[in-house]
Amino acid sequence: MTTESADADPPASFEGVMSLLWNRTQTTKRGPRPRFTLDEIADAGIALADEQGLDAVTMHAVAERLGTTKMALYRYVPGRAELDAVMLDRALGQPPDPVAGDWQTSLAAWARLVYERYLARPWSVELVQRPHPPGPCELAWFEAGLHTLAGLPLTGGEKLDALALLSGQAISIVRQQAFASTPEHDLAAALAPVFAERSSSYPQTAAAFADAADGGREGALRFGVERIVAGLEALARDRSDPAGTPVS
Repeated sequence: MTTESADADPPASFEGVMSLLWNRTQTTKRGPRPRFTLDEIADAGIALADEQGLDAVTMHAVAERLGTTKMALYRYVPGRAELDAVMLDRALGQPPDPVAGDWQTSLAAWARLVYERYLARPWSVELVQRPHPPGPCELAWFEAGLHTLAGLPLTGGEKLDALALLSGQAISIVRQQAFASTPEHDLAAALAPVFAERSSSYPQTAAAFADAADGGREGALRFGVERIVAGLEALARDRSDPAGTPVS
């Protein structure tokens, strides 16, 4: 939630957000020449979110950072939903070039890059999990991920679901990291007194936490991605030709 009231801005439609993201509509035909680009406005909001968190990003704060007024800013972005959209797409940026290798390696690398991009700006996780239309950069990430799956015997919906699983794994770990630098260690430390007093009630849980103490978020990301990729590989194998030709 932001400090601005929910009814401070006119309700945004997907069509309006799409127009801003894809047509780069920045001002009406009438009026003075635009002082700012959408990228400059997005960068101002991103800087505020990086410094103070997403709650600090308001239309007023962004306008102030740009040296203009809130009302003037509305000429470029009609409301907070549109501001969020351009900030998210700008923060995601274009995906790097695909990693060379088989599809399993490329897909795992894609998931790792998704994780790193969100980890660089954890506040973007909140924006991407809200209902929203994707912008050019976010759609480029879809395209890059789908490119790695192009040769698999999966439907389009299944391919999108596969990317959702992988990005969801990355996002869940980023969210944990946003609240604590070592979430697994912190949770294990908090539970230590419980396990010490009631280990007989939770023997399997206590043993699992003890065994996982050194894994950290890197291990959790790797494990989840490897299992998802292995599941896709098994599914592709099941759908291969009757001779059982492996899917490469």
